[in-house]
Amino acid sequence: MIGILDKLALYWTYPFVRYALIVGVLIALCSSLLGVTLVLKRFSFIGDGLSHVAFGAMAVAAIARLTNEMPLVLAVTIVCAILLLRMGQNTRINGDAAVAMISVASLAIGYMLMNLFPTSGNISGDVCTTLFGSTSILTLSSVEVALSVILSVVVVAAFVCFYNRIFAVTFDESFARAVGTNAKLYNLLIAVIVAVVIVLAMNLVGSLLISALVIFPALSAMRVFKNFFAVTVCSAVVSVLCAALGILVSIVSGTPVGSTIVSVDLIGFVLFYLAGKCIGGVSR
Repeated sequence: MIGILDKLALYWTYPFVRYALIVGVLIALCSSLLGVTLVLKRFSFIGDGLSHVAFGAMAVAAIARLTNEMPLVLAVTIVCAILLLRMGQNTRINGDAAVAMISVASLAIGYMLMNLFPTSGNISGDVCTTLFGSTSILTLSSVEVALSVILSVVVVAAFVCFYNRIFAVTFDESFARAVGTNAKLYNLLIAVIVAVVIVLAMNLVGSLLISALVIFPALSAMRVFKNFFAVTVCSAVVSVLCAALGILVSIVSGTPVGSTIVSVDLIGFVLFYLAGKCIGGVSR
């Protein structure tokens, strides 16, 4: 135990570890806030779909050899989030079909472009890093950290400022419209915030594991609490703790960061599930 603490103290002296913890905690916080809304609105898979879109956009940015790929990836992901929202409201194309269509197409096109226009001699490594996060969270520059902090603050501020409207749209969209709430506008706001969170989370867990970061903390909190506010707060706390613990375990043990964080989230879900069974919480 003392050896592990000494090892953590040594790693803490390195800036890349501090950067990873700061960005990881902020991303986990943002993901958990949106996760509750997405689960309750049955939009859980929109995160998975947008993460595949972000993968395709990152492939294009890599081919174009952009020094900072985040603006392009963010713009493309936001546009696709809006398209998914519009297509989901189209009676000819169901929401889940729209997500599947855009996500699979983006993933396939991104992988094809990376093979047609390789930017390095290790395509498999590049793809693995993008899909599963690998060690990209440990190679963040100070500029990327600053941008992540700014976007995270914007996401949290938007959620706090429009909490009541998001709450109304989440539980009863028809009633929200009846009392004068612009449901379309707030659905659009949710879609844009989700897109921002997806882009931020790409460096942390990769495009294939983002949904777990969004869903697991929310589901864990729902095993014990029934109140929306309590679930949101608990989800945020669980997500932040799991992300910090996952990053530290990954650094000490040398395991992939994204996979380790998701594994810790899974363990947290099991513990909350058992706790819910014991105290008579929600178990569905």
